[in-house]
Amino acid sequence: MVGTGAGHVERRLRQGLLACPGCGGVLGGWGYARVRAVRGLEGRLRPRRARCRGCGRTHVLLPVSVLARRADGVSVIGAALLAWVGGLGFRAVAAVLGVPESTVRGWFRRFAVHARRWRDRFTAMLVELDPDPAPVVARGSVVADAVEVIGLGAAAGVRRFGPRPPWEFASAVSGGLLLGPVEAVAG
Repeated sequence: MVGTGAGHVERRLRQGLLACPGCGGVLGGWGYARVRAVRGLEGRLRPRRARCRGCGRTHVLLPVSVLARRADGVSVIGAALLAWVGGLGFRAVAAVLGVPESTVRGWFRRFAVHARRWRDRFTAMLVELDPDPAPVVARGSVVADAVEVIGLGAAAGVRRFGPRPPWEFASAVSGGLLLGPVEAVAG
C-alpha cells in the first residue's frame, strides 16, 4: 500500500524508498498494472507496478483507497461493515450501496474470518499511537469489536499523523489485506 497520489509514489520509487514486502530489497518502477474501475472512486485506477532489485519479484502498488483484490473502494467496504455491525443484513446493505448481494456477503464472511486478528492488531496499534486511548467498549461480537477498535485506531492515527479517511487508515495498517486470504493475513 502506497499513499494516494501517483506523484508521491513516483518520487518514492525514484528515491529508492519503497521496500519489497518479500525480501526488503529496493523497489524500482516496472510499468503499470491493468486499468480497472473501482466502485467508490472517481475515474479509473491504473496502479503502478514495481520490481524488486533484490529478489526480482514484481508487485502492484495499490493506493490506500482500495483493498487488495477488491473491485470496490475501501470506503464502500467500510460503510458496509459499519451498517452490518449496526444491524443490517447483507441484502439491505447491498441495496443501500448498490453492490451485488453476493459481493457484500463475501465481504462479511471474509471480515468475520479475520475479525479476531484485526481486533487484536488494531488494539495493539491503538495503544502504540495513543498512550491514553479512549476506552474500548465491548460491542457484543468479535466482528463489532474489531470495527470499533479500527475506528478508535483511525482516530488515534488522525491525531498523530493528520487527517485521513478512517477506512484508508485501516487499509494502510492492514497492508490492503483487511479482507485478504487467510494465508496472507496470518502472522
